Amino acid sequence: QVQVVESGGGLVQPGGSLRLSCTASGSIFRISTMGWFRQAPGKQRELVTSITTAGDTNYAESVKGRFTVSRDNALNTLYLQMNNLNPDDTGVYYCNAHWWSFDYWGQGTQVNQ
Repeated sequence: QVQVVESGGGLVQPGGSLRLSCTASGSIFRISTMGWFRQAPGKQRELVTSITTAGDTNYAESVKGRFTVSRDNALNTLYLQMNNLNPDDTGVYYCNAHWWSFDYWGQGTQVNQ
């Protein structure tokens, strides 16, 4: 069974920084494109950023220049460094592992301002 677990959320002041982490089962992590999604209250879940197995990244326009995604395949861990946070960044952040037609999700971690 694939497990995806996020951590690192919390309360942060505007302009502050936070780093999220996500671990996934080893075999899935290494072959998957990994991504961070977020869902604000009353809104649909949206893609924040993704990173392929080759390290190619993609960012939502709203977070470009502020957020940085990275992965450590040796530790099966995905990171999201979030800087200069603003109220629009509030929400539940979900980690996603995408491989072929399969998607695996974590339970989410809350980021509040």
